[in-house]
Order: sequence, then C-alpha cells, then structure tokens
Amino acid sequence: GRMAGDSEQRLEEQGQPSGSEPFLIGVSGGTASGKSSVCSKIVQLLGQNEVDYRQKQVVIVSQDSFYRVLTSEQKSKALKGQFNFDHPDAFDNELIVKTLKEITEGKTVQIPVYDFVSHSRSNSCPCLAEPLLMPCGAARVLRDISERGRDLEQILSQYITFVKPAFEEFCLPTKKYADVIIPRGADNEVAINLIVQHIQDILNGGLSKRQSNGYLNGYTPPRQRQPSESSSRPH
Repeated sequence: GRMAGDSEQRLEEQGQPSGSEPFLIGVSGGTASGKSSVCSKIVQLLGQNEVDYRQKQVVIVSQDSFYRVLTSEQKSKALKGQFNFDHPDAFDNELIVKTLKEITEGKTVQIPVYDFVSHSRSNSCPCLAEPLLMPCGAARVLRDISERGRDLEQILSQYITFVKPAFEEFCLPTKKYADVIIPRGADNEVAINLIVQHIQDILNGGLSKRQSNGYLNGYTPPRQRQPSESSSRPH
C-alpha cells in the first residue's frame, strides 16, 4: 500500500533512554482508510506532539518521503496523470530498507523531503526515534488538489487506472499479516487506546517488543512448563 504524506517531524540524537532500543510500527491500508489520522491520534495521545523535538520518543515517517526522483520523461507523464505513483517500484525501496535498518540500530538518519509539485527531493531532515510509526496511504482527493497541484479529473483517472488496481494487487493481500486491524480508523478509540497503552508499556520498559505478539489482542501466551513440573497427576 502507499504511505501517507505526513509532514516530516525531526528528532535529533540526544541519547537513548537507558535500556531501550528503537522499534518500528508499520501502518498499512488502502487509500483514504485513515492511516495518517490514526498515527496522528496515537502520537497525540502519547503526548508526543506537546514536547520539544529533542525529547520526542515517537515520530512519524512517511513512505511518501521515499519516492524516487523522476526523470524528465517520467515527470512529463506525472504532469499528465499518467505515472503510476501507486506501484512499489515508484519508491526508493533500497533507501527505505537502509533507513529503517539504521533507525533500529539507534542511528540518526536523513529523511528525504519529497516535492510533489516538482517530483524531486527538496532537502532532508534528521530523525531518531524510539517507536516509529510508518503510515501507508492518505485521504487523497482534497490533499492531491490542495497540496499536489492536480485537478479532479486527473485524480479520478489515476484512481481508476493506478490506485485501485495497485491496492488490490499489492496492499490487500498483506492484510493477513497484520497483527491488529482497526476498523473505522481514528474513530475507533478503543483500538487506538489499546495500541497507545501497548506503546507506553514498551517505552516504560514493562513489556519487551519481542514479547508483544498476542498481548495487544488480549491474549497472553501460555506459561511454559518447567522441566521440574511433571505432567503426571495423582490417581
């Protein structure tokens, strides 16, 4: 799925909290399914939008930042609405993998800033995070008109030609790999609060991210029986 065009947030390296290490949370789904608003709501409820950027523990990095710089021929197609921005090949996937790997290693990375009008990278900003929310997609008609200089006819044509087929081929099949599915997006306060609490538990050192699978869904993995615990019962 495509990732949302959130404005970049920067966090410079000020030293990791003791005993912690960065971790990633991928947020995926179809276009206009509420990924950006869910991520923003999580950051807000964690109180991360109220702290100085140097103290932030949670930031959002958008896949849209990693679009490839277009050639002159590709730019010409893009201006006519004929370039497929929804295909995985439109992204610099090697840079995405490299960046995420460096983030998990606790390094400060440079996040590209993509200009959707000129279809080029304008600059970059440093980022270091504890949890990193990566949203995929956006509510796109109004956004594309106001922020990306496209007209309605072009947007609708792109949706039919590129967006819907790409969603069905590349995004929808990955749904089975999701740990948590959030119907109704940012309106689903119960699900979002569970995720917020889950992240807070990890930040506070009360839950290892490696132990987290299952807890979020209300399931606690069964305690492993110790060798000294015999399976025999009194007769």
